Amino acid sequence: QVQVVESGGGWVQLGGSLRLSCTISGITISVYEMGWYRQPPGKQRELVAEVWRKGRKELAESLKIRSTVSMDSAKTTTYFEVNSQQPWDTAVYYCYATIDGDNTSWGQGTQLTDSP
Repeated sequence: QVQVVESGGGWVQLGGSLRLSCTISGITISVYEMGWYRQPPGKQRELVAEVWRKGRKELAESLKIRSTVSMDSAKTTTYFEVNSQQPWDTAVYYCYATIDGDNTSWGQGTQLTDSP
């Protein structure tokens, strides 16, 4: 069974950094794209990052300066790092992976919260 699992969430100091990771398993076909959405409390979900297997990357405009997204050489893991943590970065971050145009799998989310 295909599974997408996020990790790396937790408490982050204001101005600090945290790297989230996401790995897909249980597939026999190559991943074409992986990405991240986030959903702040009381807000709708927004797309924040995408990375394609050939190296193309996209970041939300509000995060371009202080975040990065990447994919490992095996093309099964994506990393999303938020730097200079701001209060509005507090959200549940969801990872997804697309192995073809009709097959997208989602993780269950990981919480990122600013620390006192």
